[in-house]
Amino acid sequence: MKKIGIYFGSSSGTTADVTKTIAKRLGVDAADIHDVASADATSMANYDVLLLGSSTWGMGDLQDDWESFLPKAKGQNLAGKCVGLFGCGDSSSYSDTFCDALATIKEEMEGTSCTFIGEVAAEDYGYDETRCEQGGKLIGLLLDEINESDKTGDRIDNWVAALQPNL
Repeated sequence: MKKIGIYFGSSSGTTADVTKTIAKRLGVDAADIHDVASADATSMANYDVLLLGSSTWGMGDLQDDWESFLPKAKGQNLAGKCVGLFGCGDSSSYSDTFCDALATIKEEMEGTSCTFIGEVAAEDYGYDETRCEQGGKLIGLLLDEINESDKTGDRIDNWVAALQPNL
C-alpha cells in the first residue's frame, strides 16, 4: 500500500470528524493527518497519495485555513503523486455552490503535476449546481452532514472504492 497523507481544513469540526472516519477506513496513522492551519506544505513530499479535505463556506468559499495553505501547497512539485479530494457542504441552503471549495482546490493544484483520483458518480445527490461535477462525475467525495448525513457512510465507501486502484 502506498503512503497516504491527509490534509484538511475545518472550522466547525465537521470536516475534522470526516477526516478521522476516512483515516480509520484507510488505516492512516494519526501522524499522517495534517490540519492545514498548522501544516508544513513541504511535508506533502513524504506521501504517494494526498487526500485533501475542506468545508465550503458562504457562496462556495474555501475554508479559511486553506486560504493561506493552498498557495504553499500548489508551489510543491507533486509529480507522480495521486490526489483525492473530499469535503463538506450544505446541499440545501447552498444548492448552487455545493462543495465548490473542492473545485477551487483542484483548479489551484492542477499545475503541480499530480494525478487526481477518486471520481464518483453524481447520482443520489440533492444539489442544483456544483463546480465539482465534471463530465457527469463528481471530482471527489462530497458530503452534506446537515441534510444527508444518513448517506455519509455509503458515500465514503463508494469513494474509498474509487481510490483503491491507486492505493
